[in-house]
Parts: sequence; structure tokens; C-alpha cells
Amino acid sequence: MQAKEPSRFEGGELAVVLSHYDLGVIESVTDFPRGSRRSPKVGIVCERGKYLLKRRTAVKAPPDRLRFTHLVQRRLIESGFPAPRLSSTRHGEPYLQIRDHVYELFEFVPGEPYRHSVEETRDAGVMLARFHQWTEPLAEAWDGFPRGDYHDAPGVRTGLCSIGSSLSAHDSFSGDEAELQSLLQFLLGAYDRAADAVKGAGYASWPEQITHADWHPGNLVFRKQAVVGVVDFDAMRLTRRLTDVGNGALQFSMIASGDPASWPAEYDAGRLTAFLEGYRSAWELTEPQVQSVFPLMIEALIAECVAPITETGTVGRWSGFRVLQMARRKVAFLEG
Repeated sequence: MQAKEPSRFEGGELAVVLSHYDLGVIESVTDFPRGSRRSPKVGIVCERGKYLLKRRTAVKAPPDRLRFTHLVQRRLIESGFPAPRLSSTRHGEPYLQIRDHVYELFEFVPGEPYRHSVEETRDAGVMLARFHQWTEPLAEAWDGFPRGDYHDAPGVRTGLCSIGSSLSAHDSFSGDEAELQSLLQFLLGAYDRAADAVKGAGYASWPEQITHADWHPGNLVFRKQAVVGVVDFDAMRLTRRLTDVGNGALQFSMIASGDPASWPAEYDAGRLTAFLEGYRSAWELTEPQVQSVFPLMIEALIAECVAPITETGTVGRWSGFRVLQMARRKVAFLEG
């Protein structure tokens, strides 16, 4: 079982899609290799400016969900939130569908990637709180769209069990089958303990609202230590805002470089503190909610590892076994 190659646009496909937009002379088209491997993107420089074209499968982007996602983005922009503007086709449609694919064209947001500074991290926390504040009134219109999250999710437990039962023969785990079983048992126990802690803090009583559900450095654009762009609203769902806070705290405090086998157990305490301070400066959290951040980080980390490993046996180009070992080190640190 091999990791899937990222999806790409074909030359003829791009020509057909771009003919539906009034962009003037096209100067250049380049691959934009960030984000989901299943949703290819290209950067476009043309007579009318710079744009980002994104493709998704129509199954993942049904019309009703697209309309609501675009509504959220428009409301965010009207409120001053740095979401990229969507460009319409020649016929005034906010997206283009050709057979099994849906295409969206966004104005390109210039800036820099995350540089791991405390200032950037604090602003990422502030911006998440503003996203929650400005989308809160739209929650009542969320009907028939995704709900739920990584907290106390049966799919995470099922995934951990399936890795041991059906993927132990994968090349990623060859020779490590015995350790794999103890590793999976530890992660399953840690996931249960974290879920129980969050439930005990009153999770069920916290109101549901729209969450971004994918708040990580790759979806934010920075300039002069501040967030100037937030992208990728495809994963939005209705759940508790603390799941965004927990995942954001994890993503913005992670110390990760190179092979996961060399990642340290600890997190960057300064960045973790800055992210939470930034969020709480814009929208306060109760003490039980603050106490839930660490266990939610544990749940988010395990869930993020499980999904790709159950599908391919790997996480990107990394061995699933080494990734699970990394998760055990970091989870043990958080629990300690």
C-alpha cells in the first residue's frame, strides 16, 4: 500500500476552466503545493491581478454546502476578517462545476508563511477568536451540514483498532508488529482518558457554533508578524469552539522538523501560552474550558495521525510507525 500521489491539474483542463473567467491575458500559471493533496491549487498571474484556483470533487462540495461556505466568507469579509475574496465566473456564478469537479477562484493574498514567532502565534489566537465571534450568528442557518469533531469520536477508536488488525503487515510496520500493538493500546487509552477529562469539564453543556476545524499555520498568511489572510474554509462544521482552540494550540506549539522520529516530546511553551493569551484577549474562556485544552490537544494529535495511517499506512512521506511513536512521546509529555 503506497502513499497516494497528490492530485494535479491537466493542461487542457486548466484552459477550459480559465476560459470561464474574465481574467484578461494570462501571464503565468504555477503549482501551489499547499493544503490537501486531494485538492490541487495553482497560482495565476494575469492582466487583472493574482489569483488562486482550487479544485475539489463535487461529492465533497455539494451546491448547498458551497453556498453556505461562501455566505460565511462574505460575512467574514464584511466584518473585516482577512478571508480571500471569491471571484465569479463570466456568468456571475461563485463557482464552476464541470462534470465531477468543482472549481473556485480566489484573489491571491500576498504574505509570508508562519515563522514560528510568538507575535505571529498570538495573532493567530486572536484571529481564531474573531472567526468564532463573527460566525456565531450564522450557526442557526447551519442545517444539514457536517457536525461533530475529533473529540470522543468513535471513528478515531475504530481507526486505531484497524491499524493493528489490518495494517500490521504494511511495510511501514514490518518488523515492529509487537511494539505496534503496545503503541496502539497506549494511544487508545490516552485518547479515552483525554475524552473523559473533556466530558468531565462540561463539554456537552457548551454551545455549538461554526468552527473552522482546520486552524493550523498552513492555512494562515502572515505579514509583519500579523495574520493578513485565512484560507481553506472547506472543513467548517458545527460543534464546540474549544475543539478549534485545542487543535490550534497543538498546531501552533508543535516542535516538528524533519523526520518525526527526531521530533522532541515537548512543545514550545512560549508559543502555546501566546496562542491562548491571544484567543482569550478577544473572547474569554472559562476555567474548565482552559483546563480542557491539554486533553483536547491529545485527542487532536491522535486523531490527526490515525486518519491518514488507516488509509495509506503513512502520513505523507513518513512511516506510519514512526509517526505513531512520535505521537506516543508527545502524548506522554502532555499527560505528565
